Amino acid sequence: MGISALTPPPAPDGSTETRLEFADNRLLIDLCGEFDRNLTHLESQLGVQIVRRGNQLVLMGSADVRAATAEVLTTLYDMLGQGRAVEPGDIDALIRMGSPSDSGGGQEQLEMFRTGRLEIRTRKKVISPRTKAQQAYTRALLEQELNFGIGPAGTGKTYIAVAVAVHMFSEGHVDKIILSRPAVEAGERLGFLPGDMKDKIDPYMQPLYDALNDFLPGKQLQKLMEERRIEIAPLAFMRGRTLSNAFVVLDEAQNATEMQMKMFLTRLGEGSRMAVTGDRSQVDLPRGVQSGLRAAERILDGVEGISFSYFTAADVVRHPLVARIINAYERDEERGV
Repeated sequence: MGISALTPPPAPDGSTETRLEFADNRLLIDLCGEFDRNLTHLESQLGVQIVRRGNQLVLMGSADVRAATAEVLTTLYDMLGQGRAVEPGDIDALIRMGSPSDSGGGQEQLEMFRTGRLEIRTRKKVISPRTKAQQAYTRALLEQELNFGIGPAGTGKTYIAVAVAVHMFSEGHVDKIILSRPAVEAGERLGFLPGDMKDKIDPYMQPLYDALNDFLPGKQLQKLMEERRIEIAPLAFMRGRTLSNAFVVLDEAQNATEMQMKMFLTRLGEGSRMAVTGDRSQVDLPRGVQSGLRAAERILDGVEGISFSYFTAADVVRHPLVARIINAYERDEERGV
């Protein structure tokens, strides 16, 4: 493509500068961001100083920090050269992968970012899995008839599942999309809600509406829902149905009971695919009621045609503070406090 980021040989001992030279100044402008906000973000997160001089970026700081920053910048530049947009979430994810403290295969994930072409195309945007776990999860959704995505909040489990559902619907692989959630309140009682049935259940389903709005134009989404080619319904409404030629997503599956989980999984019909997502650390069921997600993990392990995809705090694509919060809670649980 004739677009590359050039890193000079290592600076002599004692030097605190690394110079990166970029061949395409237009891509460099996109890399820096409006008012150099991307560079400012990198400076604040990595403790490096970045100075722009023509088509060069000069990095100042410790050797480890300069090396990590160079990895992030060249990876982002390569993404831009491939025609991929750079979003704030991409930068935060790459900062975690390229951090000197990273010990979880960050170099492998950086290389995946640079060269990986696994993409989910929808009507409004193109989604690229940002971590190795997300790539494996996306492939499982495309290849397996039933896949479980299990991990903490912010790892993209539901977002990617809905994106794949929209992609397969748009490509004609399925005739409809069905999205469902258990209507369980998260630790508080809301009391009686006004309105008809739709008004009462919509607050529980709002995260699914949010995801769909990211992938489909508003008028098209409204029309598809009126035609019932896209359905959003509580888990209890699945009983008695056979879901054929559909992509079906069950979100917040940790709040399904064992009986509800079995009922839902046995709705699978010909030509359909199912994605079940959940976070074992956020069960809102009454005390003494076992999560159907935990039971399904135990019972279905090793069953042909079913795959399990697992995420950790390293896969969080929300604000980087979310990953630190998750790690703190996990450490607290391990201590048994």
